[in-house]
Amino acid sequence: MVPARTLTLLAAAALAMAACSRDAAPSAAQEAAKAKAAAAFAASERTWRAQRLAELTKPDGWASLVGLHWLDRGSHRVGSAADNGVRLSMGPPHLGVFSVRDGKVRFAADAAVTVDGATSRGGRLRTDADAAGPSVIAFDDGKGLATVISRGGRLALRVKHADADSRVHFTGLQYWPGGPQWRLQARFVPHPPGRTLPIANIIGTTDEIPNPGVVEFTRNGTPYRLEALDQGEGTLFLVFADRTSGHGSYGAGRFIDAPMPDARGRLTLDFNRAYNPPCAFTPFATCPLPPPENRLDLRVEAGEKTYRKPETSNEDA
Repeated sequence: MVPARTLTLLAAAALAMAACSRDAAPSAAQEAAKAKAAAAFAASERTWRAQRLAELTKPDGWASLVGLHWLDRGSHRVGSAADNGVRLSMGPPHLGVFSVRDGKVRFAADAAVTVDGATSRGGRLRTDADAAGPSVIAFDDGKGLATVISRGGRLALRVKHADADSRVHFTGLQYWPGGPQWRLQARFVPHPPGRTLPIANIIGTTDEIPNPGVVEFTRNGTPYRLEALDQGEGTLFLVFADRTSGHGSYGAGRFIDAPMPDARGRLTLDFNRAYNPPCAFTPFATCPLPPPENRLDLRVEAGEKTYRKPETSNEDA
């Protein structure tokens, strides 16, 4: 026979365990708040992804890039016909002549074009290094666009076309599962003013990019750091690689545009918004590569996955 005192103690313990169980179980209000937060996160991601896709595939987006042609000193006849020194994959048979002298470029049109929106026969062109941005030559009734860019001390003609196979047959974007757990609180640690970081790019040149500081964050108790770049767009530009690079994510790394820190150096680093560089979609881009400091010993299973190009595209032929 169990003593009465023992029965009393057992009953008290059972009541205590039941109370703890009730306390541990989420309330209806907590469950509703959790569901609301999950719905808000999903809606935010859908909006961001739709904007990302629209920007990438618009008529002059990165998916429309069809050519990168170096312009050394001298004159270059440009067009899609075989008798041009610089042959375009799309466009009029003879677009015109680009002349380079002392780092300056002039253009003489051989086809109907506009320059910066106005009908033109040519003239001196700005490059993307100009504070006003590059001059834009439009051809094929505005479907084709040509600009001059400066990379590593050299000039090149960048050509886009709205009818590019890479745009017309764009296969869509795929994403890692991600989730709110990949929105990480981070700390910005500034570098001395004027510091730059050498950043190599996919075309084999290196540029000194303003490097205002480092972003520090923790994932599963492990601290990590990413060197931040400033491209004058009001955000911190992060170029990184991780353990998924080449294993589900684009092999040459991904980008994040992070908000500027608050007065206390705090910011949110959202890996769900990690996106592929333009060179994931076209062989004609000039993408920066992750510096050694930004190669994370971490699997970032959030953000964009590797882009799967259409099997019938000209690039794969």
